[in-house]
Amino acid sequence: MQEQLGFDFGAMPKKLVRVTPAKLATWADCPRRFRMAYLDRPAPPRGGAWAHNTLGAVVHNALKALFDLPAAKRTPEQAVALLHRHWKNDGFRDEEQAAVYRGRAEGWVRGYVDELDTSIEPVGIERWVSTPTSKIVAEGRVDRIDLRDGELVIVDYKTGRHALTVDDARGSQALALYALAARRTLRKPCHRVELHHLPTGTVSVWEHTEESLARHVSRAEEAADELGLAGDTLAAGGDPEVLFPPRTGNQCTWCDFRRSCPEGRQAAPTLDPWALLAP
Repeated sequence: MQEQLGFDFGAMPKKLVRVTPAKLATWADCPRRFRMAYLDRPAPPRGGAWAHNTLGAVVHNALKALFDLPAAKRTPEQAVALLHRHWKNDGFRDEEQAAVYRGRAEGWVRGYVDELDTSIEPVGIERWVSTPTSKIVAEGRVDRIDLRDGELVIVDYKTGRHALTVDDARGSQALALYALAARRTLRKPCHRVELHHLPTGTVSVWEHTEESLARHVSRAEEAADELGLAGDTLAAGGDPEVLFPPRTGNQCTWCDFRRSCPEGRQAAPTLDPWALLAP
């Protein structure tokens, strides 16, 4: 009837796939893990806490709380006090081990804040940003967004055991998508991304071009096509084992869904929850 009246609305537009850097990383890591984390309902039980994740979360929370304070109170001593306020022992072997790493974390945040211009007022702390592309809606929560000389800067805190390089900043799909999403959300240009590695006190920087950002988007869209098709086929009655096969490797050691994955348990040994802490 619509064509007879002279209207041609064409094909229905394809629904944009909503993705976060975490979703894309999980899909790349292991399709089965993606299904268990984001599609299965009820989701399979997850494993317990890992000490290195607890350590990272505590540091992030302390720095977030620091920037909630007036600039005059953003001192290294206050940062350490906030670390203590947010501290948890989840995943550590015992209180003695937790105390050792709490001491290390105290040194990290003290040194970081001591070198930081705490008078700056970030335009975003743990800010949710989002942007559509031709195929996806890329979104996520950014640790910190600064405004410097009229441009946004993406700041990502890291507490891992390994030092980071410029290549890590350049190759981070998460940082690239955050830059695009922050640009769209806050209506200001954004090309610079930074990884702030607190254990070493180093900052790894990359200045994206429009071309490098477009390459990251293209890869994200390809992955979103794959995971979206797999999810739609599953909803239509497809075989989950075929659509979401396990991708085994060393990552199976710390997978949250290890107990529900026989292939993962066979592929990698069980580790203690504190095994991934820096020695």
